[in-house]
Amino acid sequence: MKIPIPLSKPCGTRLTVLASIVLLGCSAWSLHAQAQRQTSLPPRQQTLADLPDPTKPEVQPPLNVDRDPIPSPDREVPPQPPPVNAANQASPQFQKGQNGLYTLHTEVDEVLLNCTVIDEKGRTVSGLTKDDFRVWEDGVPQPINSVVHEDLPVSMGILVDDSGSMRDKRGAVNIAAVNLLRESNPKDEAFVVNFSDRAYLDQGFTSNLVSLDRGLSRFDTKGTTALYDAVAASADELSKHAKMRKEVLLIITDGADNASRISLQEAIRRVQNLGGPVVYCVGLLFDSERSEMDRARNALEQLSEDTGGIAYFPRSLAEVNDIAAQVAHDIRNQYTVDYHSTRPIRLGGYRSVHVEAYSRRGKLSVRTRKGYFAKPEQSQQGIQQAERQ
Repeated sequence: MKIPIPLSKPCGTRLTVLASIVLLGCSAWSLHAQAQRQTSLPPRQQTLADLPDPTKPEVQPPLNVDRDPIPSPDREVPPQPPPVNAANQASPQFQKGQNGLYTLHTEVDEVLLNCTVIDEKGRTVSGLTKDDFRVWEDGVPQPINSVVHEDLPVSMGILVDDSGSMRDKRGAVNIAAVNLLRESNPKDEAFVVNFSDRAYLDQGFTSNLVSLDRGLSRFDTKGTTALYDAVAASADELSKHAKMRKEVLLIITDGADNASRISLQEAIRRVQNLGGPVVYCVGLLFDSERSEMDRARNALEQLSEDTGGIAYFPRSLAEVNDIAAQVAHDIRNQYTVDYHSTRPIRLGGYRSVHVEAYSRRGKLSVRTRKGYFAKPEQSQQGIQQAERQ
């Protein structure tokens, strides 16, 4: 069967058949590409490519329609880095590599750490210089290139428990989350994930407080708590779409995980493998049973400590708002420590990291991630070539 093609002059049969074959081939290729895109996700499920672009006017879907969940990964997926936007990079200029590490130059093994420095009274410390810091990687002292202390904007994921036990807490939690955003850098961008047995992306990356508040309000408290799955999916979201160099996950939950497909250690590894966003946790465990309280507290503390964040455990809902303000203050008062790894990145593997800081009064406390996974340069080049094809 031939497809008619309008021509300005009559042509021979051979040309018509050839044009028909070309069009049929293009149509088949288009259908094949569409089928491949649809095989990875079930119908109605929102793909990450379909998420709203924060640089364009946003269209919020009606609140009375069913929401689409974001995928909860149960296997390691190579991270896809966001495009580098030079306008959002502060001095010194950093660039995010395929392994999730931020580098100053592609040919040297630079590692960046976001560090919070506090004194003996728990107050953040400012005014330190490069000479006040020491860094060890796998127990080996590392040469520090620079230390920067400034209020850099962040890309943040806000994850709020939407299980049945949160029904009477969501009002206070949502208010606290919005107040945290108001206290944050105006250039910050954030997304909202409400999770129970599945994680739902109810607002993609934006700096619009009205849209973020609307996303927080799209909750339907029911079901169980798949916290680790939500953390892994949100870390993937940061890796693929964050525009800022600094990345943060804020988790608010009232119980232990009881529904995830992956373990706590797998969730932590996913976060570390994607460049190590700092994780802050708020555990509303004041009305939980003792056994669940201990299990949830241990998990939230480990998740925060291994990524350079901190876990808070308010004694009542009345304290949540003050905690949100503390988190905003902590994020805006961090040091960025840039050091050159003496062990080449091409050797790969996990590297433990330890940072110390000193003032005239003595040693200070430093919170930062405990380590990172280095990936060989060859693997990075392979990913880059695959993206260009």
